Amino acid sequence: MPTDELVSTAELEALHAFVEASRPTFLAELERLVNVDCGSYTKRGVDEVGRWTGASLEELGATVQYLPDERLGATVVGTFEGAGPGVRALLIGHLDTVFEAGTAAARPFRIEDGRAHGPGVTDMKGGLLAGLHALAALRTLGGVGAEEAVESAVWSPFERLVFIANPDEEIGSPTSTPHIRAAAAQSDVALVLECARANGDLVSARKGTLDLRLHVRGRAAHAGVEPEKGRSAALEAAHKTVALHELNGRWPGVTCNVGVLRSGTRPNVVADEALLEVDLRALNRVDLEAAEAEVGRIASTATVPETTCDIEVLGRHWPMERLPAAARLVEHAAALAERLGFTVRDAVTGGASDANTTAGMGVPSLDGLGPVGGLDHSPGEYLEVDSIVPRVTLLAALLLAIARDPALRRAP
Repeated sequence: MPTDELVSTAELEALHAFVEASRPTFLAELERLVNVDCGSYTKRGVDEVGRWTGASLEELGATVQYLPDERLGATVVGTFEGAGPGVRALLIGHLDTVFEAGTAAARPFRIEDGRAHGPGVTDMKGGLLAGLHALAALRTLGGVGAEEAVESAVWSPFERLVFIANPDEEIGSPTSTPHIRAAAAQSDVALVLECARANGDLVSARKGTLDLRLHVRGRAAHAGVEPEKGRSAALEAAHKTVALHELNGRWPGVTCNVGVLRSGTRPNVVADEALLEVDLRALNRVDLEAAEAEVGRIASTATVPETTCDIEVLGRHWPMERLPAAARLVEHAAALAERLGFTVRDAVTGGASDANTTAGMGVPSLDGLGPVGGLDHSPGEYLEVDSIVPRVTLLAALLLAIARDPALRRAP
């Protein structure tokens, strides 16, 4: 079904007008959220952003739950119930950033040369706000095909729409993943609000990631008097590092990086312990499983006699592979963007997100639906201010098209 049959020109114009009028509010809210320290382990700040997000969802008519965690922030779940049977959708954004406490004061929000800057401005305060403003725009239509904006007690065009604000995405979503999986199991599609790529691309596929810690054990000895009695965990760790890096490219798109290597206490002691922290990524599940098996082989064999190695899995995201139904989401997005006067394509990226979880469950998923930005996780992180209105309008229109496309509704 073509998008002009799913979303009328009048509706597109109404959505664009609402989003354009809301642009100053968007920027004011962006400044407020960026200026809150909310690194994954800064629970107070994450919960502050979470409460603000929950209040915004309640204002839009959602039933909101705060699912707490003792150490990390609460997962915020907003549920919108529709008027009848239809498509069930999941929207996911995250509340946390990678930045330490004090960063917001050191690098507060600013706009310079058409770009907004500040910690988390695009990853993903901009995306979080894009989701909220897109829903607000949909509410003006009533979500039932009205040519004029109307207010309704039940305005959502979906049978059910769940908005999850994740407090711990930047550390692999350890506490929020069960909640995401539960919602995804009851959803027909999932949209993730990470920023669009710097060139404007949406994301239809992501590498899977596996975070591992290898603990090498040897035997200590005096390095000068009787080194032959020692079994160097440091040397064994070095051999394993070389072997692990040789996995790069063994399968197309597979990368393996030993990002942290720690060993020893003093230079005159043969090291009896070493730790390696390893990042393993692959484009598809088969290759990720094969590479993981090879890491296991490397860990179980020793170059330095009488050393041992244990593996600890710290986090896992299966690859976000481009499911056939996800192509339909891309087609809708591209067609709507063209009607709005710009072009979007989809791309594969190496970074993981919560879309890996939903796609790994077989739920058609599309990511990169926030405004355009770049240099994530760095002091230069930015958001293109002029991308806010077109991208939020596109998201609102895409939600409407998805809700009206019967081909996207899976069997109960």
